[in-house]
Amino acid sequence: MYWDVLEVKYIAGRELAVRFADGLAGVLYIDRSFCTGVFEPLQNDELVGHAIVNNGVLMWPNGLDLAPDTMYKEIKRNPNHRYELRRK
Repeated sequence: MYWDVLEVKYIAGRELAVRFADGLAGVLYIDRSFCTGVFEPLQNDELVGHAIVNNGVLMWPNGLDLAPDTMYKEIKRNPNHRYELRRK
């Protein structure tokens, strides 16, 4: 699908650069407020930087993953191509 993640690169801190199958690229920022429940391990900045791509999905070695379609939609609609994951 066009929203499959093809590449992820650690930028710094809590930011990752992602590129999708259709060429769209952007930045994912994972705020600490998002890191509760199953995502609590992502409180660890070092773990954030260990993101990988597996079958079009952004995930971490511990099995956590993020929905690529939602990431794609949010990055595409933001003029800065940035998606900030945070609790409201």
